[in-house]
Amino acid sequence: MRRIVSLSLFLGLASASLLADTAAERLAESATVLREVLAAPDKGIPEDLLRKAHCVVVVPGVKQGAFIVGAKYGRGFLTCRNADGAWGAPGAVRIEGGSVGFQIGGSETDVIMLVMDERSMKGILSSKFTLGGAADVAAGPVGRSSTAQTDATMHAKILSYSRSRGVFAGLALTGATLRQDLDQNAEMYGSPISNEDVVGNKVKPSAGAASLLEVLGKYPAK
Repeated sequence: MRRIVSLSLFLGLASASLLADTAAERLAESATVLREVLAAPDKGIPEDLLRKAHCVVVVPGVKQGAFIVGAKYGRGFLTCRNADGAWGAPGAVRIEGGSVGFQIGGSETDVIMLVMDERSMKGILSSKFTLGGAADVAAGPVGRSSTAQTDATMHAKILSYSRSRGVFAGLALTGATLRQDLDQNAEMYGSPISNEDVVGNKVKPSAGAASLLEVLGKYPAK
């Protein structure tokens, strides 16, 4: 019975996310989240890591409802560097995942991921990618520079972060799945184009992506 209640809660969160806003509004929210995190003087994402990243994933307001079995659901975007190192058009993604444990209540968390190698970039461009499966995922280091971090963190292929109630920190995000969101891509580009084709420069960035690309444009490839 409790698991049925949890499933109903998860479906309710998913439905709320689907109906909450448009792709353009969510793009603007993603830009705001990233801008605020990068503007943090001492506890933001290290600039040197962002300059080395192949792709960035931003999922604002990941919703979590929990009662015995926790459920997570969120919609956001990924953008990857072109061959010249500039940030390309964003593709839409959904993050889904569950955790077992006694948790009651709900919360919203902004999630940011840095994809640090080409193989992991190809993974997240697939129709479904399990975080921590084909690529090592670690809680990302926080601060102006990553030089003082451990080798284990620095060798991870994907670095993940979270911000909830104003607190920003590294996030151990494993076991969740990242899927391309063809419905949102269709809203942005007029057809359900795959993220692989979006990143392959087969479309121009939508008008709503300007703010997000402006934020990332301040961090060219290193």
